[in-house]
Amino acid sequence: MVKGIGNTQLLYRLLLAVDIQGYSRRDTREQLVAQGLLADALDRAARGVGLDRGRWEKQVGGDGELATLPEGVDPAPVAGDFVIGLAAALREVNRDAGRFPLRVRLSIHHGTLTAGPFGPAGDAPIVVQRLLDAAPLRRLLTDDTDRDLAYVVSDTLFEDVVRTGFCALRPQAFQPIKVTAKGAAFRGHILTGRAARGSGTGGTGGERGGPGARVLDFPALAAR
Repeated sequence: MVKGIGNTQLLYRLLLAVDIQGYSRRDTREQLVAQGLLADALDRAARGVGLDRGRWEKQVGGDGELATLPEGVDPAPVAGDFVIGLAAALREVNRDAGRFPLRVRLSIHHGTLTAGPFGPAGDAPIVVQRLLDAAPLRRLLTDDTDRDLAYVVSDTLFEDVVRTGFCALRPQAFQPIKVTAKGAAFRGHILTGRAARGSGTGGTGGERGGPGARVLDFPALAAR
């Protein structure tokens, strides 16, 4: 038997990773403020789908966290309603954000892991972190300064949950990505956060739009 494994079990869980953009550019006081605001926003979003973040197993860093959700959590509300709630909470925070609005990246995946002395080990924690660090997700915040949240789901979560119709976000609002890190490929789907109503051409959410089209935010992307 390998030392340290003992009776460790392989688990299948939902994982969530979040990171604050531009954290290192803040001074110490501003970093503490950002941490508190993000924690509050995550709490609000979790309560909105009937979850208690106090029950999440968290591996915390200064600019974010990797969370393993409890067994039996329905992934559809987390992949949809939780994200919509988090975007709404961030918008509210950023109404009076000053020079440092709270802008974050979020990734969600479900897969196998096991508990370890330094946090969860296994494929799932790697996938969710690689997607969180994906360049296309970072560019989403860099290129759109009005965006508060950049969100990506893994390819398997997209297929198993988002495409079922049980998720509050429509699959047409996502765009596929492929990233390579340390010799391995990771596939996911980014919520572009854009859909257009009206006539003409354009729009990334599968709808049509024109010069007078209205850009829709996260709640407006919710499935009806």
